[in-house]
Amino acid sequence: MTRVLMVRHRHRPNAITSAVSLAQALQEQGIDVVDDASGGDIDMVLSIGGDGTFLVAASSARALGVPLLGINAGHMGFLTELGDRGTGDLARTIQEGDFTVERRMTLDVTMERSDGSKADDWALNEAVVMHTDVAHPVHFALVVDGQEVSTYGADGMILSTPTGSTAYSFSAGGPVVWPEVEALLLVPLVAHALFTRPLVLGPESCMEVVIQHAGLGGAEVWCDGRRSLDAPA
Repeated sequence: MTRVLMVRHRHRPNAITSAVSLAQALQEQGIDVVDDASGGDIDMVLSIGGDGTFLVAASSARALGVPLLGINAGHMGFLTELGDRGTGDLARTIQEGDFTVERRMTLDVTMERSDGSKADDWALNEAVVMHTDVAHPVHFALVVDGQEVSTYGADGMILSTPTGSTAYSFSAGGPVVWPEVEALLLVPLVAHALFTRPLVLGPESCMEVVIQHAGLGGAEVWCDGRRSLDAPA
């Protein structure tokens, strides 16, 4: 390990402090620290900040084909691996190569425009298709390997990797998936279907829920947010 690219949050004081401390510790270990990859020969990318900084750094790591290490110095740290303390020990670990590299799935996305032109991009977290007309839902068709699966009326569709399962997908009601699972998540965004719509009740309303299971029935009545009655169905 001789040269690392450091990507840091430039407006967060603790990220700046951590970057200066780690850069000094790495240089003491004989490792050059740069903030521009144009010189080439980069062995690792270091991200110091939150998840946003990590995603920016991921683009550099992907382009260079080198490992990416995230150090949390932000508000959110789902993607980062380490805290922003113990920079001396971290620098020695990097210099000695005493680490393993974990591979993560990514998405390659191709979009074809109405004029026939195409645009390509990639994502570590998720790709989202959203409508531009907020007054109307969009009808999406899901096709896998040429096989039609289903259609959805929704504001959008989130296609997420396991890494991104804690991000937008989770906010939309999707599950959290272990990062090493080889799976993709498809989560409708605000699906327009009767079974997904909430029922809004006034403060003096009552709601009765009837449960039927294996021949056994029961009913619960809720009023003013409190369960007031248990009764057989």
